[in-house]
Amino acid sequence: MNTKQTIAIIGATGSMGTAISKSLAKGNYRLLLFSSKTEQLQALASQIQTLHPSADVIVSQCPTDASWEADIIILAVPYQAQQELAGKIKQVANQKIVISIANPLNETYDGLVTAPDTSAAEQLQLLLPHSKIVKAFSTVFAADFAQPVISQKQADAFIAGDDQEALEVVEQLVSIAGFNPIVAGGLQVSRTLESMTLLLIQLNIRYDYNWLAGWKILHH
Repeated sequence: MNTKQTIAIIGATGSMGTAISKSLAKGNYRLLLFSSKTEQLQALASQIQTLHPSADVIVSQCPTDASWEADIIILAVPYQAQQELAGKIKQVANQKIVISIANPLNETYDGLVTAPDTSAAEQLQLLLPHSKIVKAFSTVFAADFAQPVISQKQADAFIAGDDQEALEVVEQLVSIAGFNPIVAGGLQVSRTLESMTLLLIQLNIRYDYNWLAGWKILHH
């Protein structure tokens, strides 16, 4: 009998955090939701219980406590908040899977604030050296979670990481969320994935995709 895994979603009330929380509530997981916006957090938990009455959802008052209890930690926060949060969870995240969804965009969406030889995910790995960092959910928009099939095609969601076991666990999460998971390579590939998201945002702005757009690898 498989033990139910616990997932801490830090930053659960943001657009991505909300989308991830609602989509993973469909799976057989225990969800620990944290956000500094307490009222919004309670409302989100109530919405999830209404949508999925059997969902195991708990509101947490502290990111450290939530991460301590969790098997998997999802940092659903902007890149700018990554370093501070990493400091709060470092001692309780040893050997755990930590998912980086952050894209280090500049304010005008015409570039990344990270240097070309690094990425938000690689920086998180340096901050959490004993955690298994996986880049995931970074190449899809929040609106895609409610509609992962776009123009009759299931959107691909790319994953990058150096730990094979962790990648397999995250592949399953991505599938439950409704996307087609594609392991793109080691954590260094997250540099490419973060640039892909920048491009998708630029294309969304130019062609008015209404934030419902994604990548699809077409192949035989």
